[in-house]
Amino acid sequence: MRPRYEVILRADHEADRPAARVDPTGGGAETRTPLRLAVAQPLCVPLDVAANARAHAAAVRAAGARVVVFPELSLTGYELEAPVVSSDDPRLAPLVEACGEVGALALAGAPVAGDHIAVLAVTGAGVTVAYRKMWLGDAEARRFRPGDAPVVLDVDGWRVGLAICKDTGVAAHAERTAALGIDVYAAGVLESARDAAVTDQRAHRIATAHRVWVAVASFAGSTGGGYTEAAGRSGVWTPQGEVVARAGTEPGESVSTVLYASGRIS
Repeated sequence: MRPRYEVILRADHEADRPAARVDPTGGGAETRTPLRLAVAQPLCVPLDVAANARAHAAAVRAAGARVVVFPELSLTGYELEAPVVSSDDPRLAPLVEACGEVGALALAGAPVAGDHIAVLAVTGAGVTVAYRKMWLGDAEARRFRPGDAPVVLDVDGWRVGLAICKDTGVAAHAERTAALGIDVYAAGVLESARDAAVTDQRAHRIATAHRVWVAVASFAGSTGGGYTEAAGRSGVWTPQGEVVARAGTEPGESVSTVLYASGRIS
């Protein structure tokens, strides 16, 4: 089945100048297609990329969204010694197929060559490394290298800034990403259940400071790496800092909402 939407991805790095939006009607109001966005927290099998890719594919089909955000290292679990996942890894084929069927962009987490903790952008056309985590935890830094610049993806005219876990707690990351001109700040994270409030605090702060939508996909259940009970509670925040979509604490849950350029929701 052909995708329902033309997939347009463009990575804008920090040195680039954000493009101005032009109203073709001349009326002054910004006109863009509403964006259905989902955050998912699929069941994770540590180190089993094939099983996790199938779970991601099921989540994409169930969400029926244009953009589906997944947690940090979602394809391997939080296993810091996991082998890198390449863009042409055949185990990702079910996820590519699912994205093609529903016209989705999946933002999945994996270790990639470099070594980096990364966001993979998956569409029906294939897989690319979209973003490399800039701010690493102490244990992560023993293996991985930080990315060197924020990244924004253009999806149907919506500018989606990318982040991974600790990035969200560093004010400079949100500032540098927002300076590129973004509508949505999308992050894949991992927090323990006892630290669930951390995600909410960071998301609210970013949304209100930069007047952007914030979408956070948070691991749930056991994820490997010593996290036997991750927080879950993935969610979407308005530019005013209000929670408009919220998952529970169990793995396998996802929630979605429709974003409008005017800031209203449905």
